[in-house]
Amino acid sequence: MGNLTRRDLVVKVSTKTGLPQQEVAKIFEEILEVFMEVFKKKETIELRNFGVFEVTLRKARIGRNPRNPEKDILIPPRAVIRFKPGKEVKGILNAITKDLLKEEETKKRKKI
Repeated sequence: MGNLTRRDLVVKVSTKTGLPQQEVAKIFEEILEVFMEVFKKKETIELRNFGVFEVTLRKARIGRNPRNPEKDILIPPRAVIRFKPGKEVKGILNAITKDLLKEEETKKRKKI
């Protein structure tokens, strides 16, 4: 499993659409800029069947430093972006879950 970079996305979209990479990169940058503007306004981005991006507040919580576990640390509340997968993404995730469970079962059998 590898990571998909911004460049990889531009190349894939360019290949699929036939648009020049520079044009796709510019469109991609504009989309990201719009996302940032929406997040600054604390608004939600809803992409039907894909999912919803929303800014929420993570509650304050108590954490521990692994090097000094006796001492509790207060982690302050902060804004985070939460993603709720849509119908199509949920379907993909369910299929991936089944595949990963099968792989785990196969690994366990090989160890025994």
